[in-house]
Amino acid sequence: MSGPVVAGVDGSRPSLAAAEWAAREAVARGAALRLVHAFPPMPWRISPVPGVDAWQQVGEQMLQRTVSEFADRHPDLDVSGEHTDAEPDEALLTAAASAGLLVVGARGWGGFDGLAVGCVALRVTSAADCPVVMVPGAERQGVPEGDDTGEVQLGFNAHVPVDETTDFAFRAAQERDAVLRVVHAWALPPASRSAWMLTILEEDRATWEDQESQAVADALRGWRERHPEVSVLPDAVLLNPAQALVTSSERARLLVVGRRTSPRPAERQLGPVAHAVLHHARCPVAVVPHVAP
Repeated sequence: MSGPVVAGVDGSRPSLAAAEWAAREAVARGAALRLVHAFPPMPWRISPVPGVDAWQQVGEQMLQRTVSEFADRHPDLDVSGEHTDAEPDEALLTAAASAGLLVVGARGWGGFDGLAVGCVALRVTSAADCPVVMVPGAERQGVPEGDDTGEVQLGFNAHVPVDETTDFAFRAAQERDAVLRVVHAWALPPASRSAWMLTILEEDRATWEDQESQAVADALRGWRERHPEVSVLPDAVLLNPAQALVTSSERARLLVVGRRTSPRPAERQLGPVAHAVLHHARCPVAVVPHVAP
């Protein structure tokens, strides 16, 4: 987790809320905070538009003002700003290459009412080299801001555990002195879902649930031994993964999910579970890249 915490800002309320979340995270980590504002010049290079220079100055002044305000609110925090003429997603992905964490709002000025997640947030969460936290708007926050009772939650597959995602979640819970809820979604065996099997005996369901719970306990044993100070709450849920995580997120301060990465940026993309969680979770979501097992 070395490197600064980077946040994208464009002056919109969602981006400033995300930057505030990033500032608190940077303080907790003892890391620097780097605020990035992008103002791409196209299409004005082709067809100049009156007032473009003034708009660019407005953006630069907004960035300087934001840096100053954050420095005043967090006197122990090393805050800097970067103004670039790259496209917002490219500017953030470039910054992410040397960052320990990238933080973005769900949408900025380019969004519209009813839009859950903007294109920039989706692009950077699917392609960044470092973990990305997407902070949703206030209307989607389950645990009130500043509430220290919320859990850190981890989307976990006990049968194929992922080191990078699990490590991130344990460290996040430790830093926040929070309970770590490990959400493992499971399904009934295929034969039990066949059309001819109209009923499932309760004892069979209980047996399958016990087996899944044991798989979670076995898979977590090493991490619990390495992090004895973290209180862990395993949670085996009979739901599809996206539904289980979205439902659980209402009591979370942070939800951690994984994303398979690739050495070829064009092949990096969010899986269906991460995509659904970003659109519907009730708390900030950390998307942690990992090499496919």
